Amino acid sequence: MKHIVISLADQTLDLYEDDVPLRRFFVSTSRNGPGEDFGSFRTPRGEHVIRAKIGEGAPVNTVFVRRRPTGEIYSPELAEAHPGRDWILTRILWLSGREPGFNRHGSVDTMRRFIYIHGTPDTTEMGRPGSIGCVRMRNSELVELFDAVPPGTPVSILEGPAPAA
Repeated sequence: MKHIVISLADQTLDLYEDDVPLRRFFVSTSRNGPGEDFGSFRTPRGEHVIRAKIGEGAPVNTVFVRRRPTGEIYSPELAEAHPGRDWILTRILWLSGREPGFNRHGSVDTMRRFIYIHGTPDTTEMGRPGSIGCVRMRNSELVELFDAVPPGTPVSILEGPAPAA
C-alpha cells in the first residue's frame, strides 16, 4: 500500500510502497511552522488521508480558487497583475485529519482548514518553509505524485526529520 511521509524539519515529502521508499520530493510548508488551529496558517501534524484529488487532466499551471479552476494559466504577467495572491496551481490533494481532537473535528479540522498538497509557481523556493499552511510542490512533481496515489492514501506529517530510508 502506498503512503506519504512529510517532514516539516526536512521540508521533504517521501512516497512509499509498503516500507519501500519510491521517491523523495522537496516541498515548502508553512512559514509559520506547525500547528493545527483554525486561522493559524500553520501546517497540521499527525496522521491524515488524501480525501479528494482535484484537477485531473488540467493543464500544468492551471489556477485554482476554492478548488475550482478559474480558467487562468499562471504566468509572470498574471502574477504581476495579482501581487500577494496565494497561488494554488496544477492539482490539489485535499487532506483530512484522522486524529479526533488533534487534526480532525472542531477548530483543528485539517479538511475544514482547506489544507492541500498543491502546485506553486516554478519560481517558488522548495526545501524551505514559505506557505500559509499547505504543502507546496513543483508542478511537474505534483503531477507525478497525483498520478501515483489514490484517494484514501495515508499521509503522515512529522514535525521532526524524515525516517532514514
